[in-house]
Amino acid sequence: MALTKLENYAEGKWVAGAKEGETLHNAVTGEAIYAAGSDGLDFGAMMHYARSVGGPALRKLTFQQRGLMLKALALYLLERKEQFYTISAYTGATRADSWVDIEGGIGNLFTYASLRRQFPDERFYVDGDAAKLSKNNTFIGHHIMVPREGVAIHINAFNFPVWGMLEKIAVNLLAGVPAIVKPATLTSYLTEAVFREIIKSGILPDGALQLICGSARGILDNIETQDVVTFTGSASTGRMLKSHPRILSEAVPFNMEADSLNSCILGMDVQPGMPEFDIFIKEVVREITTKAGQKCTAIRRIIVPADRVEDVQIALGKRLATNVVGDPSIKEVRMGPLAGISQRNEVREKVQQLAQSQEIIIGDLNNFEVLGADKEKGAFLAPLIFLNNDPFTKTDCHNIEAFGPVSTIIPYQTTDDAIILARMGMGSLVCSVVTADDDIAREIVLGTAAMHGRILVLNADCAKESTGHGSPMPLLVHGGPGRAGGGEEMGGKRGVMHYLQRTAIQGSPTTLTRITNVYQQGGKQHETDVHPFKKHFEELEIGETLVTAKHTVSETDITNFANVSGDNFYAHMDATSLEGTIFTGRVAHGYFILSKAAGLFVDAKKGPVLLNYGIDECRFTKPVYPGMTIGVKLTVKEKVAQEKKTPEDIAKGIVKWLVDVYDETGETVAIATILTMVRMKHQD
Repeated sequence: MALTKLENYAEGKWVAGAKEGETLHNAVTGEAIYAAGSDGLDFGAMMHYARSVGGPALRKLTFQQRGLMLKALALYLLERKEQFYTISAYTGATRADSWVDIEGGIGNLFTYASLRRQFPDERFYVDGDAAKLSKNNTFIGHHIMVPREGVAIHINAFNFPVWGMLEKIAVNLLAGVPAIVKPATLTSYLTEAVFREIIKSGILPDGALQLICGSARGILDNIETQDVVTFTGSASTGRMLKSHPRILSEAVPFNMEADSLNSCILGMDVQPGMPEFDIFIKEVVREITTKAGQKCTAIRRIIVPADRVEDVQIALGKRLATNVVGDPSIKEVRMGPLAGISQRNEVREKVQQLAQSQEIIIGDLNNFEVLGADKEKGAFLAPLIFLNNDPFTKTDCHNIEAFGPVSTIIPYQTTDDAIILARMGMGSLVCSVVTADDDIAREIVLGTAAMHGRILVLNADCAKESTGHGSPMPLLVHGGPGRAGGGEEMGGKRGVMHYLQRTAIQGSPTTLTRITNVYQQGGKQHETDVHPFKKHFEELEIGETLVTAKHTVSETDITNFANVSGDNFYAHMDATSLEGTIFTGRVAHGYFILSKAAGLFVDAKKGPVLLNYGIDECRFTKPVYPGMTIGVKLTVKEKVAQEKKTPEDIAKGIVKWLVDVYDETGETVAIATILTMVRMKHQD
């Protein structure tokens, strides 16, 4: 039977390799189902296309527009998820395994779409606060971050063919950088199916994404200084790629996420019968059996108090005895095969190496039952648990990883020993700690954090809603030091910034206001005859300022505000209690000053301002005493348009205002950034 040829997507069109390419098999049946090849592709031309077509198109969009693009793509893929589940079964994944890969990946798109709200409605990002560089504030500095003008090359692993692609492209697309996706060929047929729908949607601009299903050998020969390379896979392959001459000569950022020997620690306080003991057993079993243990975050080392090893062994044995291995399409099956025969053979080899220094106490490498499939034709392997009775001397378990349903129980005597053992992995993506004692949790976290990218602390309070040991979350960093690759991806805004160039800019506040489109304190302000609260969103200009009437603060103001607010703090109400304080008399409440400022700048009549949206920051910089006179300068600081959620929704945007409250000497007494929601003039 002729094999279905996978196609690559290059320079805006689908291209099949001219030769047969590598044969790909159904992991359950062993049947040959696809062929993948990349002969005939011009990697240099693909990268030029990304830089010259995809990059400019993405950079024309603002963060808000890119975020809405991701949201539309996520909704589109979610509607078509069932066809992905069907193909995912060929990789050996159960429905639950596929959910993590498929809907977890789509969830990353949704998360990064939502992150647009943390970015401006601009093509660039203003980072941090301005730096005052001169005495009179006529010369300041700031940082802006602009999209890199290259292409992201994502070299992904075989175990998550959907999540691995979507979690990475969500970030580079939000940043405004195009990508070339290179999935591991072994399971690239699932990536290709999802990618085909992405292109069919027409949501992304031309050149934003390209795909290589076959070999990409030689692609790094074409990288340039503005590019970014990410890699997920084995540490040995990652090190080889990271040392590529072009990576070094062009100073190209290289993010590596390698498989690591992650651990799960049972706290000294946890005894059988406690909820935390059951939580521990459940978490370990889940990480051994999910995706047949083919996860870069899977638990490879089970670190247990020495006097509870037998209890843990018995509990794990009972749980794993109910784990049905077989065809994942069968309802009773809880664990499918590995992704391919080559993977199974590699895991068997690693198991044999580990068996030289420790013994298998649960499971058997060869004798196990498989439901609904041929054990030899499919890439099946049963869960295996080793016991290492001397982990400080027999160190193979800290150095050799069997990338499948394999883990080792490691006993310890003291919490300090547990910390040392966890660190012996020499850098891990994740460690989990199961304990009901928060002091033990603190000790282990602080003792192991330097060697881990993420630490999960589980107890009865959070276990029910926990996302689990093996689930990297889009808002948290994923990566780890040492053996784990030394990289970092995702992490919310942090991840986006890996694809942006941070540049320091210097100049006058007025000039930097014009460059950033964010008002810089000390910059020129301009007044108009129309109150800004009477203007629609589009009509307001950055730097536009209202200078209000003034108000002289009295003791009656202070007393009345205390009565209304209930704030009778001694500094406001008791002049006899001020000795030894910084105050020379009764001082006005800071929130009275802010409230009075609002009373001075608010236009009371109905207009385009819909509501007060909140306060970003507020400082009270100088005491205000009765008899002092205050005024306000209200300046348009920044504007962020909002999308209409429904056709009937009001078109609107968020306006950030700099509120500068000053006294009769002109000195600032309070400063804040407040937000209002303002109607747009044009409602289409």
